[in-house]
Amino acid sequence: MRSPATDRTVGVLLPRDLPADRILPYARRAEESGFGAVWVVEDLGFRGGIAQAAAVLASTDRVRVGIGLLPAGARNVAFAALEIASLAQLFPGRVDVAVGHGMPHWMRSVGQWPRSPLTFLREYVDALRALLRGELTQRRGQYVHLDGVQLDPSALPDVVPDILAGVRGPKSLALSGEVADGTVLAEPVAPEYARAALGHISAARPHRLVAYNIASVDADPLAALAAARPGLEWIGEPDWHAHIAPLPFADELVALRAGCASREEFARRMPDDWVARLAVAGTPAQARDRLDGLRAAGVTDTVLAPVGPDPLKALDSLASVLDA
Repeated sequence: MRSPATDRTVGVLLPRDLPADRILPYARRAEESGFGAVWVVEDLGFRGGIAQAAAVLASTDRVRVGIGLLPAGARNVAFAALEIASLAQLFPGRVDVAVGHGMPHWMRSVGQWPRSPLTFLREYVDALRALLRGELTQRRGQYVHLDGVQLDPSALPDVVPDILAGVRGPKSLALSGEVADGTVLAEPVAPEYARAALGHISAARPHRLVAYNIASVDADPLAALAAARPGLEWIGEPDWHAHIAPLPFADELVALRAGCASREEFARRMPDDWVARLAVAGTPAQARDRLDGLRAAGVTDTVLAPVGPDPLKALDSLASVLDA
């Protein structure tokens, strides 16, 4: 396969349910196709983010690997620092890590949803960064307690990875702007949502904005939209309201979902022009226009989530949007 120049602004998402024997071929195909990053997810009941990241890093040569995201409540911050420092030391300059609240119902199901998620995330990111920098760390926070914890010099990475926050609510976005090196926005991310998120983030220093989006590219634009449609079935649920609220058809979308008996019916009835606004979908030229619109809105890193029965095959079509 050809090895085009890497487009560092565009990455792909590793599907959480990809069969295990296809994970490493998928990562290698993404690198060979010119994608700048492979992002892995850690969803409850699927695979662990750190283990996936380590395997992908070891099986590739240059692609960046992002973990999006690690729920703060799932790991003691000192032991999370050990794992992240190890990855960053073994694969310098190739690791990005996002931490976040985690989905509330998942975290409650394992007894790890704090009374104040914002306080917890602030304390966690602050302590994690200090540990990765090798600082002797004392913390007596509401949630994070560290008594003279420090990584040994032999375990410190030369390149401290960016610590991003995977969040969506206005208060959480503002917190990300204060404490994180960037923000990861779950799909869908339209330019309107990116601008609204940046308004809440209001960072005083350089801040990355990573945007996930369902993606489908085909010479037939209607086929691309049809393929992307099932990936948007969740967006009518309340947790996704922040993504939809800035859009001109937000009220109509809420009304459509209220009138549908299931998420599947909602996805089927969604107008094509909504799908085109909520996904990177269409011909290669149309998809590139969508990427340009996201960049103009302030997105620094776009992560494309492939759809369809064969994610490896989908990578080939998605690669057609990359800058030469």
